[in-house]
Amino acid sequence: MKIRDLLSPESIRLHGSAANKEEVLNKMVELMAKSGKITDVEAYRRGVFAREEEGTTGIGEGIAIPHCKSDAVKAPGLAALVVPDGVEFEALDGEPVRILFLIAAPNSEDNVHLDVLSRLSMLLMDTAFTQRLINAGSVESFLAIIDKAEHERDAQESKERGAAQVRILAVTACPTGIAHTYMAAEALEKKAQELGVALKVETRGSGGAKNVLTDAEIAQADAVIVAADTKVPMERFDGKRVLECKVADGISKPESLINRALQGDAPIYRAQETGRADKQDGQEKSGTGHMI
Repeated sequence: MKIRDLLSPESIRLHGSAANKEEVLNKMVELMAKSGKITDVEAYRRGVFAREEEGTTGIGEGIAIPHCKSDAVKAPGLAALVVPDGVEFEALDGEPVRILFLIAAPNSEDNVHLDVLSRLSMLLMDTAFTQRLINAGSVESFLAIIDKAEHERDAQESKERGAAQVRILAVTACPTGIAHTYMAAEALEKKAQELGVALKVETRGSGGAKNVLTDAEIAQADAVIVAADTKVPMERFDGKRVLECKVADGISKPESLINRALQGDAPIYRAQETGRADKQDGQEKSGTGHMI
């Protein structure tokens, strides 16, 4: 399945405008409704706004990825809206949002679409790619930009698979497991590549765990970064240096996290102390882990 399979041309609008966050979300819902994938538009709308109340989906860099998993969705879908002049969205970086992708996910165990959504989230971490979408002159051009980037990423992943021995491991997870999980993974992987650091990221989303860390990889790793807003299996990291932080930090502070992991600036996790991490040299135990 490709991104194009979820993103219908009729659910894309370029050169849009909105006065505020409420208005832009309503416009996104109406775009999604045009795809024919929503059985109850008002129920879906309520779900989108309810999710937003839990925390902003404006992840920064002019991007927002609102989403909703609901019984009102009969098939997975995407809608896209470009707002060239920007709209206030309470984004994590406080900046206006210029491009939005709305996700519609069925309330079912069939989560094959999440692999596609994870790919889109990762692509959006490339500022050049995002800018090309914002500048697209037509819906056809918009879709062509996505198709080309997706093809190039698939080729790059095939080339890099198994190329380097992993030194740092990471786990990313958020309660919904749709966008932030994968964007944090992409930010960490991209920054690690820039720094010349071997890194592997396990993502834990609605579709289950992907790219799962092996016992051998954990044994050989120098440190583990856990960027998560929900519980992840931690016992396997017993005796390893573990940095625990919010998933948003994985998106916005990847270089800081990787450098701290390389420098050994992380407490040693002790599995027998559930939810605790010990620091060496007699330092105090922390009940919440090393948060930043």
